[in-house]
This record gives sequence, C-alpha cells and structure tokens, in this order.
Amino acid sequence: MRIHAVGEVGDNDTVTSSDPLAPRLPSPLREVRDERFDRRGIRLVLKRDDLIHPELIGNKWRKLVPNIAAADGRPLVTFGGAYSNHLRATAAAGRLLGLATTGVVRGQELAERPLNPSLARCAADGMRLRFVDRSTYRRKAEPETLAAILRAAGAEGAYVVPEGGSNAAAVRGCTALGAELRGHADAVAVACGTGGTLAGLAAGLAKGQHALGVPVLRGGFLTADVEALQERAFGGRTGDWSLDDRFHFGGYARTTPELDAFAEDFEQRHGLSVERLYVAKLLYGLVVLAEEGAFPRGTTLAAVVTGRPFPEP
Repeated sequence: MRIHAVGEVGDNDTVTSSDPLAPRLPSPLREVRDERFDRRGIRLVLKRDDLIHPELIGNKWRKLVPNIAAADGRPLVTFGGAYSNHLRATAAAGRLLGLATTGVVRGQELAERPLNPSLARCAADGMRLRFVDRSTYRRKAEPETLAAILRAAGAEGAYVVPEGGSNAAAVRGCTALGAELRGHADAVAVACGTGGTLAGLAAGLAKGQHALGVPVLRGGFLTADVEALQERAFGGRTGDWSLDDRFHFGGYARTTPELDAFAEDFEQRHGLSVERLYVAKLLYGLVVLAEEGAFPRGTTLAAVVTGRPFPEP
C-alpha cells in the first residue's frame, strides 16, 4: 500500500482515489472577524486541519500516517478512553487500508454496557475492542504489562501506537503543521490531549512564532510530557511554546452549560460547527486570554481546528 508522507500533497496537487488516506495539504486558513478579538487589535485566523481528510481528521491524520507507514502492513494496536477520537481515527484507517486494528479501552466495566456511539463506530469499522481495568491501563507503558495486554488481545505481532497516537514518529509528522503556518501568524494555539501535536507544531514554527497549548485534561502534567516527546523526537526541548491549564472544564470528555453556550454562540457568529471536547475549549480559552491582554495589539493569532463534531445517531 502507498502512504503519503506528511506534506506530500499541496493545494494544487491532484489526489487520486487509489490512496484512501490522500490528504488536503496544506490545510486552509480562514480569517474570522470577531469583535472580542477585533477590539483588542488581534487578527484571528482558523487553521482548518479538520478538512485534511474526511475520516482521519486534523491532527489524527498528521500523527497516524507516520505510524501506519512504520507498521508496514502489520496489524495496529492502540489505546484510548470510551470517547477517544484517536480510536475512531485508527479504526477508520484500518477499514480504509484493510488493516486489522485492536483498540484497548480504559475501563473494564464498559465491557458489560452497550457501546456508546464513539465505540460503536470503532466496532463498525472493524476494530476489535478489548476492555482493561483502569489500574492495568495506567501501567500500559510498562513492558510486562504491555506484553500481557497484547497476549490477552491475541496481538503479539502488532504494531503498537500509543494513546493519542503521540510518539516520536507522530511528533515529527506534526512539524509540517508548524511549517505550514510560517509567515502566517505570530502565535499559534492548539488544544492538547497527549501533547504530541503541540510538540511537533512548536518544532515546525519559525523563530519568533509562539505555540500555545490548551490542555483538555486536568492535572497540570503536560509540560513534562511534551518535553519528553520532544526529547525522543528531536533530542531536547525545541521551539517557543507554553501551556495554559485553565480551560479543561473538568477534564476530558467533560463540558459545562457555559462551554456549550459559548460554542453555540461561536457557531452562530461564524457558521462553523464547533467540536466540544477540544476545539470549544481552545476557542473559549483564546477569548479569555484576549480579554486579559495576553496578546499584544497587532498580533495575528492562529487557532488550529483539530476536529469537528462527532455525529450522534
């Protein structure tokens, strides 16, 4: 099978249907006029990574494709929670490429419940789901625990993609996102789960550009994780980047009425469907930061749209 390298297809390239993972790259930039930024002298542009591929959306394409290439046709095993966008993307890639996929899901108790729409989509795409207890899941990076998980899943020879798809290959893949934004923004903001996209984005930006990560999980642990990913990918901390941990709204897969109201208002203002678990938290955080004066007047601020709402049945 042929897998496009990151950055291989440009705006004017013709993509043939023979490659089911063919992307739209570079992803488009769209300027939006919003009084909350305009009155602060900030120009807001959206980096529409949600338009890269119809099923491997945004950073999922950028992180998965290098790992699929490294797998070289072997089955894929990966990890995620009950609402993992990464699991859905991996399952979709498996279906499109004819690769066997196994998803190890956090929470043994879920095995006795009906599948939620996200996991049901994974199963419909052919992914075998294996549920593990939360204690074991936390130890999945330990070699003995990982080996036991793979044995139980009958997947000893599979290629292992980590939770969220974030490893050195994925981080290097995400440098293309930064390169596409060179000369287009002073600051670039992205919502963060496991930190791989931020790690690569920051490395790909030009000198003088700043990358801001907005974590969607609680805990304040992501700085160390991003540094570790950059160490494995590049040999050390790279690029000008920072995190703001204030906008997780209770943690992953959690929202509040305030966040929902904000997202609905943004949708009405700009005609863009706003994904709640990542993109809404990012945009909300940027509005707050703008009001706090975090960005100097004259700043061009790019917000990376990494996903779109998952259609509910």
